[in-house]
Amino acid sequence: MPSLLSFPALLVLICALLVFIPSARSQSIDTRQKPREMALSQTEPKPLRAKPLRVDVDLVLVPVTVTDPMSRPVLDLQKQDFKVYEDNELQQIQYFSAEEAPISVGLLLDMSKSMANKFVTERAAAEEFFKNANPQDDYFVITFADRPQLLTSSIQSIEDMQQILSSDTPDGHTALLDAIYMAIAKMRNARYQRRALLIISDGGDNHSRYGLKEIRRLVEEANVEVYAVGMFDSALFRSFEEFMGKRWLAEITDISGGETVAAAGLEKVPEVAAAISRQMRTQYVLGYRPQSRERGSKWRKIKVDVTLSPGSPRPQAHYRKGYVVAAR
Repeated sequence: MPSLLSFPALLVLICALLVFIPSARSQSIDTRQKPREMALSQTEPKPLRAKPLRVDVDLVLVPVTVTDPMSRPVLDLQKQDFKVYEDNELQQIQYFSAEEAPISVGLLLDMSKSMANKFVTERAAAEEFFKNANPQDDYFVITFADRPQLLTSSIQSIEDMQQILSSDTPDGHTALLDAIYMAIAKMRNARYQRRALLIISDGGDNHSRYGLKEIRRLVEEANVEVYAVGMFDSALFRSFEEFMGKRWLAEITDISGGETVAAAGLEKVPEVAAAISRQMRTQYVLGYRPQSRERGSKWRKIKVDVTLSPGSPRPQAHYRKGYVVAAR
């Protein structure tokens, strides 16, 4: 009679079966993906779960951009012009900087059918944005219609960008939220610590796999500022997505510390893009040590006030509205 397996041999056999079974199961799940999901997975990384922005409470750094009522950057502000509150408690600003530094930027261009009559203006806006850029900045470009597509991971000149877009024709649906998802994932490997996205779109979305709530949470937890140039139609008969476009874009940009700027007309769009490009590079950084020394994971709300001399136009401060305390 054949001898029974020894205990060590039996243990090895069981481990091998445990490794094999989950592998086979995952393969069967992949083959049952819906066609649209499979197509999207070819253009974006596997779904990721955003890691919350966690800050060491020994020093909190708050990047702030200040604009006037015309959305122009306000320059030459000093430390005494700012007040910072954490959970409604005034903080002492111990670090202040207004230096320009290179940033990593993702440019998201709407190539859906709703942009057909705005495409020439959209290209002109992208050109103006790059003309006001820092030569040391790091760029990538994503276009989106039925699905997002990474056109290039590096832009070296305006001519490169023009050549990339020259063969494209707007068509298809709008997967704006999926494009933002892809851009946030791409930013995880960005060259610089300062990271920003610029979206040029009418804001409508009717084809994304991800929802507004998911993308809001992703942006809120990512260390990426999001800006948008809104090319909104004034026509009375618009789709629900087009009607809500401005609101959706504003919700996403505001929670990141950026903003959505709606152009007064198509002819103003390139000018707005240039202003946002300059705004990204005229940022103040405020640093403080929180009064509370409580440890543990907790969301802390930040508020920044800008006080100028009486009679000056009321400025608008753009900044991330809070952070998660790093647990130790």
